[in-house]
Amino acid sequence: MLVGAILALTWVILGFWAFLFVALSMLVGALVGRVVDGRLDLGSLIGVFQGKRSSS
Repeated sequence: MLVGAILALTWVILGFWAFLFVALSMLVGALVGRVVDGRLDLGSLIGVFQGKRSSS
């Protein structure tokens, strides 16, 4: 709920483009945090997007 509230307030106060920037920044931060914690293998994630490997 906190993330939703932050995004909603950003949209209302600063507008759509600021909302989009904040949302993308949150997504990048979450991905970087998972890579640092070791819960996400970056090599396999890139392979999935390139179609070299399946996600299973």
